[in-house]
Amino acid sequence: MNWRIVGLCLTLTLSACGGGGGGGSNAGASPDRDEDDTPCTGQCAGEENWLTVADVKQVLARGIAQSRALGVQSTIAVVDRVGNVLAVHRMAGSGPAVTISTTFPTTVSTGLEGVVLPANTNGDALAAIAKAVTGAYLSSEGNAFSTRTANQIVQEHFNPGEENQPSGPLFGVQFSQLACSDFTLAATGPQTAVPAAPVTLPQTATVGPQRSPLGLSADPGGFPLYKNGTAVGGVGVIADGRYSIDKNILDTDRDIDEQIAFAATFGYAAPVDRRADRITVEGKTFRFSDVDFGDLPEDPEQAPAYDSLTGAGGLVAVRGYSRNQIIAGTAFGRPGSGIRPATDFADLDAFVFVDQGNNNRFPPRAGTDSAQLGGAALSAAEVRQLLRSAITVANRARAQIRRPVGSQARVTVSIVDSQGEILGMLRTRDAPVFGADVSLQKARTATIFSSPDAAAFFRGITTPTTYVDANLQPKAQVLIPDYVDAAQTFIGPQALTDGTAFSDRAGGNLSRPFYPDGIRGNPNGPFSKSFANNEWSVFSSGMQLDLSLNKILQHVLFAAGADAPDVGPNCVESAAPRIANGTQIFPGSVPIYRGSTLVGGIGVSGDGIDQDDMISFLGVHEAGLALGGAINNAPPEIRADRLSPAGERLRYVQCPQTPYIDSDEQQVCSGK
Repeated sequence: MNWRIVGLCLTLTLSACGGGGGGGSNAGASPDRDEDDTPCTGQCAGEENWLTVADVKQVLARGIAQSRALGVQSTIAVVDRVGNVLAVHRMAGSGPAVTISTTFPTTVSTGLEGVVLPANTNGDALAAIAKAVTGAYLSSEGNAFSTRTANQIVQEHFNPGEENQPSGPLFGVQFSQLACSDFTLAATGPQTAVPAAPVTLPQTATVGPQRSPLGLSADPGGFPLYKNGTAVGGVGVIADGRYSIDKNILDTDRDIDEQIAFAATFGYAAPVDRRADRITVEGKTFRFSDVDFGDLPEDPEQAPAYDSLTGAGGLVAVRGYSRNQIIAGTAFGRPGSGIRPATDFADLDAFVFVDQGNNNRFPPRAGTDSAQLGGAALSAAEVRQLLRSAITVANRARAQIRRPVGSQARVTVSIVDSQGEILGMLRTRDAPVFGADVSLQKARTATIFSSPDAAAFFRGITTPTTYVDANLQPKAQVLIPDYVDAAQTFIGPQALTDGTAFSDRAGGNLSRPFYPDGIRGNPNGPFSKSFANNEWSVFSSGMQLDLSLNKILQHVLFAAGADAPDVGPNCVESAAPRIANGTQIFPGSVPIYRGSTLVGGIGVSGDGIDQDDMISFLGVHEAGLALGGAINNAPPEIRADRLSPAGERLRYVQCPQTPYIDSDEQQVCSGK
C-alpha cells in the first residue's frame, strides 16, 4: 500500500493522485546541506558523521520489518563508506542458495553464469555484502548511486534494451574491488601471502578501502547510507535467491530485494537532490530506485526496535568479513578510515590512503624498472609532478556525475611504472571510493597493453581458467593465450608486440561484445566473449574476467565456508604482478613515455569517462611541460587510434567540450 499517498489523497480529495516509481520525497532522507546551509560537496564529512552501533541496528530493524511485511526472509548486510562490514543479519535459520545468472533459466554457460552459492553456506551473505559495498563505493556527497544505477551502466547497451547504442559508460566496473587485489584490504589488514589458516577478525572497524567478495554488484537491492549530507556506508539485501541484473529498465519493477533495502535506508536515505535520477549522462537520466517509501507495504518509520525482535533470525559471522556482532563504522576522511588529507599536497585539497599507523601507503617513489629501462625510469620527483598535475586538472574540471551542477570533478589518480608497480596514488576530496582500485586497474591496463612484451606476458599465463557448473564442479577451461591469438588475427600479427600505445578507451573498444561498440549483428572484439554465440554477459565479459576468475572463485569458496585457502594479493595466474588487481576496460587511462620509451601509466577514475580521459591525458601533458619535456604522452604516430581493425578506427582519448569551471576553453586535448 502506498500509505503516505493514500493519506494525502483522503485528506485533500485530489482528482489526480498517483505516486511511486522512486521519484523521491524528502521523508526519511538526509539533508544535502551543512549546518551553515551550504550544499555538501565534500565538506560535510567529519568526526561526528559515521555509523554507530545504534544506527546499524536501526537500518537492520527497518529491513527486517519490511521483509516480514513482504512475507520473505532476507539477509541484510551493512558496511561503512570504506567497506568495513558492520553487520550481517540472516532471518532464515540457514543460508539459502543463491544463483548467479543474468537470465532464469541460465542461457549463458561461460564465466560466472549459472554458478550456485550453495545452501547452508554464507553465499547469501556474500551477495548482500557485495550489494552494500557497491552502494557505499559508488556514492559521495555529490552523487548517490545504487546497484540499480550500476545495473544501468555496465550492460552491452546504454540504456539497456536500447539496441544499437554503445555499451554502458562503466562497462566492466563490476570486476573491481576484488578480494585478490593488491590494493583493497581484508578486514584483517593487507594480505602479503595466502594465510595458512583463518585469521582472527578485529573487534572494531579498520582502515580501508576493503574488498568485496563478488566485486561490484548490478543486482537491485543495494543503496548508500547518509548522515547529515555525507555518505557513511551502504546496505545490501538478498531475499530472492538471485544475484542477477535487470535487463529491461523501461518498466518499473517491484523487486523484493530493492524494497527491503530501500526501507532499510529510512532515516539514512540519500539526499533527494543527489540521487542518480537527478543526474544525466549523454542526455539519459540514471536510475536510483524503482520504489519510494510511499510504495512500501509498511511504513519503515514504524519498525520495531532491533533489540525487541524475536523469531527474526540473527547475526552471521562471515569468514574474512565479519563476526556475528554489530560494530560501528569509521569516520570517512580521517586516518581511521584509511583516507586522510595529504599534508604534502595540502594546497590541492588532496587526500592519501594510509595504513593503520597513519602512514601513506603509496607515497611518490621512483620506478622499480631500472633493469628494463636503465636511466629512463620515472623518478620520484616526476611521479610527484604527475600526481600534482592530474589533481590540478581535476580541480579545474566540471564534474559530469555530481550535484550541484558546476561542481568540480572528484577522482583518484594512480601512477605505475612499466612493470605495473604502484609509484603513487592521490585523490581529491570526496572522490567515490570505487575509483581508487579502478584507477589502478586502468593505469596497469594501459601500461601492459602498450608494452612490446604484452603478448609474451599473456602467453606466459599457462594456468587454464576454469568455469564451474551449478555444483561448483569444473565444466570447461579457457586459455588466456587464445585471446592473444584472437587479437593478432583481428588487428594484425604485430598486435601486442610492436609497442602500440593503448589507452583504456582503445583497449575497451576491443573488449566489447560488438565491434564497433553497440552495433547489433557485428562480431565481438578479440578480448570479448561472443554475443552471437551466447557467451557474453555481465557475468562473462571475456579476457577481463577470465584473467581473474580462478581467484574470484577461490575466494568465494573460502568466504562461503568451504575448506579452501583465501587468495593472496594477485588476481592473475602470473608470478609477475603487472596487473595484480585485474584489468579495466572503460576509459580513463593513458601510458606515459619518455620520448618514445614506455615508462609507465596513469589511471583516473571517479567521474564521467570523458572527464577521466581528460584528466589522465592532460595530467601527463601538463606534467611534461612542468618538467621541461622530460616525460610525455605517447607520440601520435604510435597511438592506437592509428589502427583500423575491421575497417573501423580505434579511439584513444575523448575529452569533454568546455570542460573547465574557470574557463570557456574548448578542444583542450586537441594537438597534444
